[in-house]
Formats: sequence, C-alpha cells, structure tokens
Amino acid sequence: MTRSPFSLGRRHLLAAGLALAAATPALANEPIKIGLVTALSGQSALAGEAITRGMQVAIDEINAKGGLLGGRKLELVRRDDEANPAKGVVAARELVYREKVAVVFGGLDTPVSMAIVPLMNQEKVPFMGPWAAGTGITQNGAKPNFAFRVSAVDEIVDVGMLAYAQKAFKTAKPGLILVNNPWGESNEKGLKAAMAAKGVTPAGVEKFEANDVDMVPQLSRLKAAGADTLFMVGNVGPSAQVVKSLERMGWKVPIVSHWGPAGGRFTELAGAMAKDVHFVQTYSFFGKQSPVGERVIKAMVAKYPNVKGPGDISPAVGVANAYDAMHLTALAIQAAGSTKGDDIRQGFYKIDKFEGLIKTYTKPFTPEVHDAVQANDYVWAQFIDNRIVPVGLN
Repeated sequence: MTRSPFSLGRRHLLAAGLALAAATPALANEPIKIGLVTALSGQSALAGEAITRGMQVAIDEINAKGGLLGGRKLELVRRDDEANPAKGVVAARELVYREKVAVVFGGLDTPVSMAIVPLMNQEKVPFMGPWAAGTGITQNGAKPNFAFRVSAVDEIVDVGMLAYAQKAFKTAKPGLILVNNPWGESNEKGLKAAMAAKGVTPAGVEKFEANDVDMVPQLSRLKAAGADTLFMVGNVGPSAQVVKSLERMGWKVPIVSHWGPAGGRFTELAGAMAKDVHFVQTYSFFGKQSPVGERVIKAMVAKYPNVKGPGDISPAVGVANAYDAMHLTALAIQAAGSTKGDDIRQGFYKIDKFEGLIKTYTKPFTPEVHDAVQANDYVWAQFIDNRIVPVGLN
C-alpha cells in the first residue's frame, strides 16, 4: 500500500517531536561546568584551596535551591597551573575545549591570568578573577571584553597602600621592593602614580626574582637611600625572604604589603617578623559578621573537617572573593538564559543586586567597569598567632 505524502510528513514530525522531548530532559539534567585554573600545589596551594572552597560553598547553595536554567546543577572542574603561565594556558584550553566549561575562573597569579585572558576573549568564554590583582587583567583593551573580577585591583590597592602608610606610619619616603614580573610592573606603575598624585618621592625601586632567597643587597640600597617604609609586592615565598633578609640586616622598618603574604605558609617561612607586615585584604571572618558571613562560616565548618572556626578559614580573601564571584556568575548565567559565552558576558551587566560576603553589590558590572570591588571595600590585616586578623583587632 502506498503511503500519502501527508502521512509521511506527519510521521517525520512525530519522530522529530519525540526526539526533541527526549533531548530536553537530557539537557535539563546536564550539569553546567565551571572551570577553575589555580595553584593547587606549591607555596600558594593554601590560597588555591581557599578559592576552591569559596566556590564550592556557593555552588552547594545554588544547587540546593534547584540549580540554574530549569534545574541544571553546577559542577566545579579544577586544574593546577603550578603558578606557571604556560601551564595555565594549557589548563584553560583543556577546560574550554574538552570540558566545555561555561566560565573559567582564574586563580592566584597575575602572570597566569594575563596569559589566559587573551584566549578567553578569543574564544568568547567569560573569565572570572577571584584573586589575581593585575590591573591589565580586566583593563585589557578587548572589545568585547570577557574578563571580570571580584578581587583587589592593583591601581586601587596602590592608592590604598600609600594612604595607609601615611596614616599608620607617617610615611614620607617609601622604598619599593617588588617581584620582577607583570604583577610587580603593574604595581610599580600604580604606586608611582599614587605617589606622584600626593607629591611623594620614593627612596628607590628594587626588584627580586620569584625564587630569590636573599634580598639584602636590594634592601641595603633602599636603607642607604633613606627609606622609612617598604612597599612590598610579592607572593608567599619571596615576601618571606624579604622579611628574613631584613631580620639578618637588623633593620626594623614598617612593611606595607599587597596581599601576597596571605596566600600560604608565610608565617612558617618568614618567622617571628611575619607579624610586622601589614597587608591588604577584601574580607575577614573575624569580628561581627553579617548574616551571609555567619552562614558561610557555618557551611565551612560543616563541610571541611579542618575548619573549626574563623581562624581556620585562611586566607579569607580566597574564600570570600570566590564565594561572591561564584554567586555573581550564577546570576549572570541565569540572566543570560543560556550557557553561551556572549550571553553570559551580557548577563553580568544585567545583575541588579546581590547581598554578598564582601558587600551588597548593586549593579557591580557595566560595559566600562569589570571590577566589582572598589577602593572602600578593603581592610588591612596582619598575622597574629598564624591567623590573619584585621589590624587593631587582636
């Protein structure tokens, strides 16, 4: 018997409809993957773990409320960059091409993030920075720009470092001791601009390599030039070596630092003088907490056996920045209504308000401003008994 064209067409439509119906639940059950490239080994592994935990606590909250886009759960996929830009790019490529992540979170190191961001802009995959502070990460000149950040920004921190030093130590002639990489360069530019705006002339600028173990020659030159305060920019290991070198010299000088020392085993490596370093933070779990802070502390204690209280949530900025960044990213995905990169990018601009850990965010991102944390969102801290505590709160 010959079937009519109408009958064939109807059968094809029915088959297509059944296929679509079968595919829809599968899509609804498919997780939305969020990538993380950060240092998970080495001296800064503690900070990489803090970022992981902040993201995971936020993901747990989002998934407990039903996920995103009609019930899709979030899934965190991590890769270790070993603080190496080349390895960071390889890891990012794997997350984008093989894992098909919707967003890539960058980790600790400005050089790594600076290497990854061009790939993200090329592939139109949003990049979210929860730690690295290099100004050029978000101010990268790309149009459209896929790099966003919930963290410190060098040029803003640098203004704060000078203001804090002048207020706390009556600084008049600071010396700069900086890591010799793009992060150090970013801060050299920012600190010089901040000082020029205030009519301050530095005693000098000295650089060190990330693997240096003796900074006595550089510090001796700064001392001879009359430095009354040191502005320090470096991650855990070299920052500790600056402090150890000062101890060998017997030079007691105030140290105002970027937040590198907070990223790992600083007190163990720096010794007794670690407490003399004052450094910037975006958040502290010590002191009176907001309801969000209380909720996150409770979740951290419940999820991680080694967390008994605020003193065990360290470094706090890694947890806080990543927690807020993950929630803001989820809001962007929800506003986008899809996991397409350019839709999510525009979704960030649609976020109206979010009550986070660091602050209540109101329209945190615009096409012109991709940094959600601003100058009045910083706090100053120091190590007291191996705990990161706001200065004056001990």
